[in-house]
Amino acid sequence: MTPASAIPASATWNPPLDTAAPLPREDACGVDAHAFDARSGAPLLVSEQILGGRFRFESASEALLRLVEAAYGGLPRHGLPNAAPEFRVGLRLLTRQRAAAGIEPPPVQAQTESDLPCAVIDASNYAVVAPEQRLATVVASEDMLAHPYHLRYGLIEFAVCILAARCIGLVPLHAACVGRAGRGVLLLGASGSGKSTLALHGMLQGLELLAEDAVFVQPESMLATGVANYLHVTRDALRFLDAETRRWITGAPVIRRRSGVEKFEADLRLGPGRPAAGPLELVGAVFVSGEPADDPEVLLNPIDADSAVEQLSADQSYAVTQPGWRHFRHRLTQLGVHELRRGRHPRAAVDALRRLLG
Repeated sequence: MTPASAIPASATWNPPLDTAAPLPREDACGVDAHAFDARSGAPLLVSEQILGGRFRFESASEALLRLVEAAYGGLPRHGLPNAAPEFRVGLRLLTRQRAAAGIEPPPVQAQTESDLPCAVIDASNYAVVAPEQRLATVVASEDMLAHPYHLRYGLIEFAVCILAARCIGLVPLHAACVGRAGRGVLLLGASGSGKSTLALHGMLQGLELLAEDAVFVQPESMLATGVANYLHVTRDALRFLDAETRRWITGAPVIRRRSGVEKFEADLRLGPGRPAAGPLELVGAVFVSGEPADDPEVLLNPIDADSAVEQLSADQSYAVTQPGWRHFRHRLTQLGVHELRRGRHPRAAVDALRRLLG
């Protein structure tokens, strides 16, 4: 996942906003860092635990806190070894701006390499993160409430995921992950390769879904965590589904990804299947291919270590910049990386994943 789309999560912390150390006047995106100190009225609180951290969301806006609940409410509480940090995320709602009603917001511009990572939609809608202080602020205008996907995914989830990755030392991956009995396999590949569709069919056939878009791995333990809140699938993915599952997906809102592709955003908490109750220990990874298998009985083919290193680095352009990448890559290639081609039915691909999971 790219920085604004490959980083997800939720969690808690206690000190008041004015105990934070002073911040520079402006961050790398040019937004006013004094927004960290901005407060209006007694804050309401929502606390969640996701990605091994405890997050405390504070806001005077019930509408913004409802978006937090939409992202993280009702999900399993994942914990990681030697990691239980506490974070604070302040959410500030500005008065309505003069943007034309119904106009889709511009793409999020993310800056992740600075000391204060940030994501900016426009001058009234942005997120600023202070990892050293375990603190983030999301500022949004009332107009943006009409675009909940952009606000939730582009700003709130960005802030949470940056904090978790930076402060817990997780490697953020643009990937899906399914598993069973505490073991998991990463699903890798370019956008459109079929990761989400395979994750959906795995879930429908009894596998636990850890995440379908962004996975975070603790390199030392090779435990993977994620946020199983939404599933994003195109209409093409519906043809192998039963009528009840199709109704669940087609009844969901349609969102437009940054690539321009439109997808259903189905709430996994309202559908069939089970989210992973806790982190999964990785046993390997597969690159999902859109190419049909030469032999429909043999969908999995191992990738040699040198080729796996090359493919992993090309596939995860953001993760390769993170401190734990080399250790993670080494451990993953030791576990084994495969190519998974398409069979006659998605059930065959799920069966191949089961064999990897043991």
